[in-house]
Amino acid sequence: MVNVMAFRRALRHLFTTDLAVRRAFPPKVLDAIERTITACEARHGGEIRFVIDSALPFALVYSGMTPRERAIERFAQFRVWDTAANNGVLIYLLWADHDIEIVADRGLNDRVSSQQWADLCTGIEPLLASGAIEQACVTAIEAVADLLAPHFPASDRNELPNRPALL
Repeated sequence: MVNVMAFRRALRHLFTTDLAVRRAFPPKVLDAIERTITACEARHGGEIRFVIDSALPFALVYSGMTPRERAIERFAQFRVWDTAANNGVLIYLLWADHDIEIVADRGLNDRVSSQQWADLCTGIEPLLASGAIEQACVTAIEAVADLLAPHFPASDRNELPNRPALL
């Protein structure tokens, strides 16, 4: 018998279209995300990258890929690890699951705990569920910046694009 939860997840991914995601993230929202990243990176020397996936391909859903596993793949694909101080942070949103994940580079391992990242994500998910998409994204970026600022002094280097990637 097919697992009902897995079946529902597969349907969500199958029917979450790029058009639906573009409606949820119009240029106004993408601009707000970009402005927030730019402003927050002026407060610290870390790098923030925001990536939004509409849905996973069916084969990945069928194989049981988690949003966390996909976030780690995107972390590598977008070379968030490729910063001079190893202080890149990916904020990853898998829209079909309304799941937000944070993947931080190794330069943050002894400075910010995995529990702090998990708590940040848990705090943002209710905003996503309520439909406050722009507020959820901005809040996530500001919370990441708050965790980065004490550890990395501000610098004028910008190593990663501030524009969110919409996939």
